[in-house]
Amino acid sequence: MYLTTLLLLLGASTVLAERPFVNEPDTGLRLDEIQTGTLPQLKDMHTIPDFEAAARHYMPIQNYSYYRTGSSGEFSYRAALEIFNEVKLRPRFLRDMSNISLSTSVFNYTFSVPFFIAPAARAGLAHPGAEVNFVRAAGVGKVLYSPSLSSTLKIEQIGSAALPEQVMFHQLYVSKNKTKLASDLKRIEKSGFKAIFVTIDNPIHGIRPREARYGFSNVTDHDSAFSWDSYQELRKMTHLPVIPKGVQTVEDALIALQLGAPGIYISNHGGRQLDTSPQAIETCLEIYQNAPEIFKRMEVFADGGVRYGTDVLKLLAMGVKMVGMARPFLFANVFGEEGIWRAIEMMRREVWVDAANLGVRDVREIDTSYLNMKRLERFVWEMK
Repeated sequence: MYLTTLLLLLGASTVLAERPFVNEPDTGLRLDEIQTGTLPQLKDMHTIPDFEAAARHYMPIQNYSYYRTGSSGEFSYRAALEIFNEVKLRPRFLRDMSNISLSTSVFNYTFSVPFFIAPAARAGLAHPGAEVNFVRAAGVGKVLYSPSLSSTLKIEQIGSAALPEQVMFHQLYVSKNKTKLASDLKRIEKSGFKAIFVTIDNPIHGIRPREARYGFSNVTDHDSAFSWDSYQELRKMTHLPVIPKGVQTVEDALIALQLGAPGIYISNHGGRQLDTSPQAIETCLEIYQNAPEIFKRMEVFADGGVRYGTDVLKLLAMGVKMVGMARPFLFANVFGEEGIWRAIEMMRREVWVDAANLGVRDVREIDTSYLNMKRLERFVWEMK
């Protein structure tokens, strides 16, 4: 038995070591036919990875590198794009799939799709419209958008671009300067945002060689002394729901639950903070196995490496309520607002088509019965 297990582990390691990493699959997009620094036509974007290929071809290398960077050896960055392939689906057939619902509600706000535009810094590196492009496209599509505190534009500029009934959340770094922190909270509230994702996974800025190569700052205005006690104090400073962003273990998820947090945001910061940290679906599995009640008692958000409709469905099946995507929309922004809109509609159609082919009529009803959980558990165990 021991020998069999050892051989299986060695076999899995060998396969992964020999398999080359592919940042974007070959979708037939021909960029070699247009000059570097030139955008292809928007109509030629047919899948989310096409946007990154187009952005790399078009953007100045330093700007692209800031978006693309990961921590240290970028193992977590690569794993985020590869792990979803190890999660196999269990489709069900001979069901009436003529009417599929993608709408999702969090904190009593309803959105048209179960994915959202996650916080990401410096949208202006791709397009002068910066975060306003995200706001407008999300507003028309009734999609949740959460800008970063490190946005190109000011909080007020982003908030004022929203449609009258549009709902947006806002990300927060907890400044060491308490006066600034209080000001950030008041500005977020006054600008009409409805909830706050407070980042907890960056007590110190991560090792990011790719961005450092081009002179980007390696420090963040974040209080490294921020703790769970600090989190409770922060909640008292605002009337908005405050969701800890960056949860990566069941232990921290349980602390958040015990403290009465309205939700958690499972994320490893796009692989930009601590290399070899767990992917969202790994953390979801850990919670599912040890404290499944968390998915029923809290609003759970998650992001990391999501590029396809099936990725969204897999996280939803684990118990996540809303699935975040950041880099894909940053790259789509090289086309401006129209690019963001096309990316949203592309993902909307993928989730709709994939849900139909999976046998899911309502994304709010998907559960782990649609996943090969034994295979997922075995894969995660083998990688430890």
